[in-house]
Amino acid sequence: MPRVLLIEDDPSVREGVELGLRRRGHEVRTAATGEAGLDALAEFRPDLLLLDLMLPGINGVQVCRRVRESSQLPIIMLTARGDDFDVVIGLEAGADDYIVKPARTEVIEARIRAVLRRIEEPAGGRAAVEFHGELAIDRAGLTVAKAGERIALAPSELKLLLHLTAAPEQVFSRQQLLEHVWEHSYHGDARLVDACVRRLRNKIEDTPGDPRYIQTLRGFGYRFGPLGPQ
Repeated sequence: MPRVLLIEDDPSVREGVELGLRRRGHEVRTAATGEAGLDALAEFRPDLLLLDLMLPGINGVQVCRRVRESSQLPIIMLTARGDDFDVVIGLEAGADDYIVKPARTEVIEARIRAVLRRIEEPAGGRAAVEFHGELAIDRAGLTVAKAGERIALAPSELKLLLHLTAAPEQVFSRQQLLEHVWEHSYHGDARLVDACVRRLRNKIEDTPGDPRYIQTLRGFGYRFGPLGPQ
C-alpha cells in the first residue's frame, strides 16, 4: 500500500484521515505545519503527499512549490469549501488533484489510487518511443524528453500528455479529459484540466503563450497538434 504523508493543522481532520487510511493498510506519517512536513518528507519518503492549503507558517501552496523544485511526488491538496482562489493557486503550483474537506475516507482512498494508478495502454504495434517534433515519448518507460533532454512531469501532467498524444488531432473536451485522466465524474472541476495544461505547456513548449503542441479550441477543448503555428 502507498505510504502517505499528511500535512494538516486541524487535529480532528488529521487524526480522522490518518486513522481511516491506516485501517485500509496505508503507512501514514503526519505533520501539523508546513515546516514539519518538509522535514518529514526526506525522512519518510512517501509515495504521495496529502497537503492542506491553509497551514500556519509556510502554507500549503508554498510547500507544494518547494516540493516541485526537486520532486514530482504526487500531491493531493485538502481544501475547505469556498477556497476557490487558493485551489487555483495550488493547482498552478503543481498539485495533481484536490479534495474538499470534510471528505470520507473512501473518497480520499479513491483519489489516491487514481493519482497513483500506473498508465496501462496496449502496445497496439506502436513504436517503443514516439517522436512528435522535438518531443520523444516513451510510453513503456513513462518518460518524456525534448531535444534529448529529459523533462520531469508530475503524474497528472504525464497522464494528460499520454492521453492527448494517443490520438493526435482529436479534440478532447475538458469533461472527457477529467474522466480519462483524473477519473472524475461529470461533477469534476475543469480547473484541474486548465491548470495542468498550463503547467505542461510551460515544460514542453518553446513559447507557452503561442503553443506548438497543445492547441486550444475555444468552446470545445484541447488537442495535440498540429506541429506548427495556427
